[in-house]
Amino acid sequence: MIQARGYAALGSSQALRPYAFERKEVDARQVLIRILYCGICHADIHQARNEYGNTHYPLVPGHEIVGRIERVGPLVTQFNAGDLVGVGYFIDSCRHCSSCAEGEEQFCETGLLPTQNGKLPDGSTTKGGYSDVIVVDERYVLHISERLDAPAVAPLLCAGITAYSALTHGPVGPGDQVAILGLGGIGHLAVKFAVAFGAQVTVLSSSPQKQEPALALGAHAFIHTGDKTAMKQANRRFDFILDTVSANHAYDPYLNLLKKDGTLIVVGRPPQTPQLDPISLISRRRKIVGSFIGGMAETQEMLDYCADHAITADIELIPPVDMNKAYERVLNGDVHYRFVIDMAQLTQ
Repeated sequence: MIQARGYAALGSSQALRPYAFERKEVDARQVLIRILYCGICHADIHQARNEYGNTHYPLVPGHEIVGRIERVGPLVTQFNAGDLVGVGYFIDSCRHCSSCAEGEEQFCETGLLPTQNGKLPDGSTTKGGYSDVIVVDERYVLHISERLDAPAVAPLLCAGITAYSALTHGPVGPGDQVAILGLGGIGHLAVKFAVAFGAQVTVLSSSPQKQEPALALGAHAFIHTGDKTAMKQANRRFDFILDTVSANHAYDPYLNLLKKDGTLIVVGRPPQTPQLDPISLISRRRKIVGSFIGGMAETQEMLDYCADHAITADIELIPPVDMNKAYERVLNGDVHYRFVIDMAQLTQ
């Protein structure tokens, strides 16, 4: 067994604390990764506090992992020791269903094995990236270009691929009028991608103070959603709206901003079912679609696109001892736009 250490939640009301555990030895097709950086996703907080109702403790969170390969199994063909790599939301799938065969493992019919809190056949649970090492099958590992700033790549492995997949499957292209609802971890990367795709990008936000940051990210316009006049003037303006908001909100005000045949793409997960009047859809043949993360091939495509277009997340790099403070700051909206933990400091 491989001795590992990290930070874990031991209960829903307990802070993260240092935690020692074991990982299985590297098998023939696996790699051992020394974790350098791990992003903090809002889902980590939900799971640490059992807000999804399915957390297995002790929980080692973290599914936005960047590190270097330390050792490879004898049958590994795609990676070598020293490679800069990433691991995202999942570390296995059934590999046989139609979705897996199509390279869309995120929709695995049998169910993904999440990087954190996933149930293993022996009854144990997967331990995530708030740790010093991880062992993963090479099929679920991603190449990261040395041209990119490694800490700022970590959020691409969840927030980034969520935005990229949603926009590319839109499909969003040059000249499209696109609105990004919410300017958080996913939203700020969605702005960068949509601008790079050649779209005319507007940020919609309930916080008027986000106008300046939105424009600094490359957005062409900003609308404060509490401004009734501005919202009315935007009626039937957009081809696509990407809804990244996970707080409770109604869909109708945003559906009305779509053109005929416009699409509301939902990636946020509010705790309550959003309000919807069917007339908002019927009156202009509008659509609502959902989107998740991406499969392995699409995530690699995104990372390669980011290397070619110099796209990374805007982050605040923190030491492991500040994880609990970071959780509170995320809940208070005090982050622009993603925290990344410097996991290398675990060994110092």
